[in-house]
Amino acid sequence: MTEIITAELVSIDEPLGADKRAVIDALAQRVAAQGRATDGGRLADDAWAREEKDETGLPGGIAIPHAKSAAVTQASLAFARLNPGVDFGAEDGGADLVFLIAAPDTAAEEHLAVLSKLARSLMRDDFTAGLRAASSADEVVAIVRDAISDAPAATEAPTSRAEARAAAPSAPAVDDELLIDGRPARIVAVTACATGIAHTFMAADALTATGKKDGVDLTVEPQGSSGYKAIDQRIIDEADAVIFAVDVDVREQARFAGKPVVRSGVKRGIEQPAQMVREAVAAAKNPNAARVPGSAAASSGSAPAAPMSVGAKIQRILLTGVSYMIPFVAGGGLLIAIGFALGGYKVTDNAAKVIIANSLWNLPTENITSQFGPLGQYLGSVAFMMGSTSMGFLVAALAGYIAYAIADRPGIAPGFVAGAIAVTMNAGFLGGIVGGFLAGGVAYALGRLNAPRWLRGLMPVVIVPLIGSIVASGLLILFLGRPIATLMAWLTDGLTGLTESGAGLILVGVILGLMMCFDLGGPVNKVAYVFATTGLAAASTSNPAPYLIMAAVMCAGMVPPLALALASTVLARPLFTPVERENGKAAWLLGAAFISEGAIPFAAADPLRVIPASMAGGAVTGALSMWFGVTSLAPHGGIFVLFAIDPIWGFVVALVAGTVVSALLLVVLKRYVGKRKPVEVDAAEAVPVAA
Repeated sequence: MTEIITAELVSIDEPLGADKRAVIDALAQRVAAQGRATDGGRLADDAWAREEKDETGLPGGIAIPHAKSAAVTQASLAFARLNPGVDFGAEDGGADLVFLIAAPDTAAEEHLAVLSKLARSLMRDDFTAGLRAASSADEVVAIVRDAISDAPAATEAPTSRAEARAAAPSAPAVDDELLIDGRPARIVAVTACATGIAHTFMAADALTATGKKDGVDLTVEPQGSSGYKAIDQRIIDEADAVIFAVDVDVREQARFAGKPVVRSGVKRGIEQPAQMVREAVAAAKNPNAARVPGSAAASSGSAPAAPMSVGAKIQRILLTGVSYMIPFVAGGGLLIAIGFALGGYKVTDNAAKVIIANSLWNLPTENITSQFGPLGQYLGSVAFMMGSTSMGFLVAALAGYIAYAIADRPGIAPGFVAGAIAVTMNAGFLGGIVGGFLAGGVAYALGRLNAPRWLRGLMPVVIVPLIGSIVASGLLILFLGRPIATLMAWLTDGLTGLTESGAGLILVGVILGLMMCFDLGGPVNKVAYVFATTGLAAASTSNPAPYLIMAAVMCAGMVPPLALALASTVLARPLFTPVERENGKAAWLLGAAFISEGAIPFAAADPLRVIPASMAGGAVTGALSMWFGVTSLAPHGGIFVLFAIDPIWGFVVALVAGTVVSALLLVVLKRYVGKRKPVEVDAAEAVPVAA
């Protein structure tokens, strides 16, 4: 552990650059030069990505750029004492003490614990003063090694209120503002940052120090990458309020259910701990203060300091529901495809009877439609029924996990019931979405009630599911289900009408292709995907339209990552940054597997050129897929489920055509539309750009 920093990783009063990117680059190259990272540039890029997300400058002239990176082979600290300091985003000015914390992306817990100890040491004035006074690199190394060997364990947390009090035996006089019922306020806090290395523990120590200074009974649980030790439930139960200084989800948030809560990003816990403590005490005294919802306050409900817009919240909720639904779709759809492959297209006629009346030792003898005989008929029926059953959960799972995204576990039961009712009412996935929002809203509202202590245990497991199911499903049955079912029938009839003509089919393919490539895995993409997958449940040999739609959606969704991979690694490498070229290599596999999100890094950096080019290629692919009459029995998998696609040649031609169109258009846009700083590449890397 002591080798985490060496003299070769230390820079004292050397000019490393005038801005923070230059400093990060220089320190990353030091790490690589010592054989601790395979690629200094990639380490710098990873640290810079973290820096762009949230600046790492801290009060007191400190900066801690950090990253968990695949380029790092050995956990390391690179240190620079700068004169003059460089701006890392702290409100009080530039940083003269800069630590680059580099951890492997698969770092062992003991390494992460050591790095976390360093972060805690930075909160000590004697530690930073020693670094500023050090006269040599060896002296800096000695100071750091002493700190990381003597600092408290990173996951320490008091397990009882007696232990918490013992940590601060001399209680200072307490401001009246911090008293509740004549005693010091009792506060519990959780701190967590994206990497769980530095800010997590610095915020924990800042809050702890404030609690001791102000006389508040404060217990903190830092949830770091090296693990965490949960606060004893008795301390939580006795607490007056909760502080969440987090940038990520709070683990096991159900423990804090019903407590008044103050939320912020983790950096505010470092920079303004006293204000947060006072806000928490004020929340404890305010009966209308925000509270940790119901039972688990959805991990998705853990919010950073900046409030989300209504649109962003709705998008997050919908995408949560879809993301949990997709495993039902993928597994069920592939099983159905296997069922058709083994049992033939008429396997649907008798599959249920076959699995009930027959077994491996009593194979069917009648109505054999499988080319593999009785065994194929039986196994195909088994696969089809498993897949069909899985697909039957689609709408219920969508509704259940939409409700989960709003109210966490108490929302799941009423959400699933509402989704099942939507299916019963023929309201389809639109009914499931409405039912999920209704169930989640009711569950969330009930969870915010300040129930008596004796009733709190029953709320998440009895009261909330019961009332949530009654309200959400009741509204669907009595008022909303029939109008939504009518709308779904109108949409289905309109689609059927379009697919009965060649021009209509092509138009549907163009629309679906545009939707799949518009936001690359976002809500518009997911609407098209859910529309296609939920339609599979109604597909049959007499109604092949859902199979056509599924093929167009999957084929078009593969275009953006494949086109960007083609453009960035083959056609026009100099037009892309080194990081983009690396992402391009990964995008080949992501695109082949129908993971549209593989194009997101490119679109985030250059949306005005990447998205239009992607949409153009997607429209071409969707249209060609429909024109060729390509069908897909599988809802996911890309080239890995070609056995479920017919004709394969049509799928491949449509995919290649859209990919080439999108890639060439992107090259043209990057070369001639807008200005872009040229990218320097080695002569050996240069590849002629297609005309």
